[in-house]
Amino acid sequence: LAAMTDTSIDRSAAVGFTTSGRILGIARRSPTFAIGFAIVTAFAFVAIFADLISPYGAIETFSRQVLQPPGVEFFFGADGNGMDVFSRVMYGARYAFGIAVPAATLMLLIGVPLGLVAGYKGGVLDEVVLRIMDVLRSFPSIVLALAVVSATGQSLINVILVIGFLDAPIFARLVRSEVLALRSSGFIESAVAAGNPTWRILFVHLMPNAIRGSTAMIAVRMAWAVRISATLAFIGVGIQAPTPEWGAMIRQGAEFVISGEWWVALFPGAALVGIVLGFNLLGDGLQDLLDPRRKATGK
Repeated sequence: LAAMTDTSIDRSAAVGFTTSGRILGIARRSPTFAIGFAIVTAFAFVAIFADLISPYGAIETFSRQVLQPPGVEFFFGADGNGMDVFSRVMYGARYAFGIAVPAATLMLLIGVPLGLVAGYKGGVLDEVVLRIMDVLRSFPSIVLALAVVSATGQSLINVILVIGFLDAPIFARLVRSEVLALRSSGFIESAVAAGNPTWRILFVHLMPNAIRGSTAMIAVRMAWAVRISATLAFIGVGIQAPTPEWGAMIRQGAEFVISGEWWVALFPGAALVGIVLGFNLLGDGLQDLLDPRRKATGK
């Protein structure tokens, strides 16, 4: 029994050593990925455990502490409603991920199948899909998002749907370009000769090989989703106060900057910059890891 226990311990230690070695290897291959992953993980931790680590509630008010500067009681100060900015910034991370993750999922669910079908079938279907994507991408994203959200209503679901639909063409084009290069490959010709149905060729044989570029792009587009949602809230179209969304908080704090209460807008703005930077670094690092030629050429 003691020998078995020692063997189990040795195996656990070996697995832990191997895992640590892989993590260090990834960090050495792409420090950009490691930094971005650390930033995003830190924000994700805050978003998940905001209830436990925030000193106050997201909309808990203290009427006697309106616009109180940063200090021991309120680390980031209090806003114009007497709410703790520190707690609201932490709860705001939930809305950042609550928009970025569903929006990125929607982008993939729409864009990847469209790219697979258009690239594999070609012909008229490919042209129709390309023209529709061109029309969607011809409008400035923020203007189109502003118009659609204004027309459909200022809700979290509408913001997610608009962002997801607007970015789906990017993933469709990425996947389509990969499929065009892969559809004449030997393994695809073998799959066709073996009698595989079209859906199996698309989703079993082509998709795993065609989504590499999309994988690296997900983090970048999640950063875009957070930025666009904050922009919509800042101009008064997206999520509205008192919801602890960073864009709405910046909008609320902008009116106090002139009178000297800088902390109301500064800290949610810093959080927004931090998470966007983290997502962008993560995406850039993924490109380094998935495309070693890019790392070697410095592009």
